[in-house]
Amino acid sequence: MPLRELTPSLKIAEVPPEVASLFAEARRRSDEFFDAGLGRRYPRYQPSDPSLVYAAMANLRSSGQLRGDVFCEWGCGIGVATCLASLIGFEAYGIEIEPELADRATCLAEDLGIPIEILNTSYLPDGYEQSDGVGGEDLVVPDETASYGGAIDSAATYPGLDAEDVDLFFVYPWPGQEQLMLSLFTALASEGAVLLMYIDEREINAYQRTGEDPD
Repeated sequence: MPLRELTPSLKIAEVPPEVASLFAEARRRSDEFFDAGLGRRYPRYQPSDPSLVYAAMANLRSSGQLRGDVFCEWGCGIGVATCLASLIGFEAYGIEIEPELADRATCLAEDLGIPIEILNTSYLPDGYEQSDGVGGEDLVVPDETASYGGAIDSAATYPGLDAEDVDLFFVYPWPGQEQLMLSLFTALASEGAVLLMYIDEREINAYQRTGEDPD
């Protein structure tokens, strides 16, 4: 198998003041977002529990299991997890396809003076597609899409970011997308990269890309 499971700790002894400030501002902006009725416009946007995300990322970073400091969030919403990654010490990128959400993520970071970069694009690089599958969504990789005119590159690249350079990916998948995200991570990540996947307020899973090729 090209992935091995890790067990991220979800406990943290102390939250730094700048992280606590981000928690408070994120809660305020999330409430504002839903009070304005934007949840109906973006029904797939569901915020994760930032305290659990922070604990998992901080403990992974301190454990020595990460090979480097480049972070990328797939579907960053208003940018809370991406901002947390920056505060922990990562070079942090958030990918968000919806322009309004991408703008809100940029504003959150700028207002709090947190250095991140938001990429207003799809988490699926050119040539990758998703399709309905049994029990969820499946990934269609470039060699399967080439005959349909997909733009295939030798390395999966986002604007300003090569996926193979990312050390830690984070995603909160929509129900039924868990296998899609694992397949995408397997296809894009280079050896040693880690995927942190938020499932709910009780479960966050982590997977590390091994040197083995997928079947």
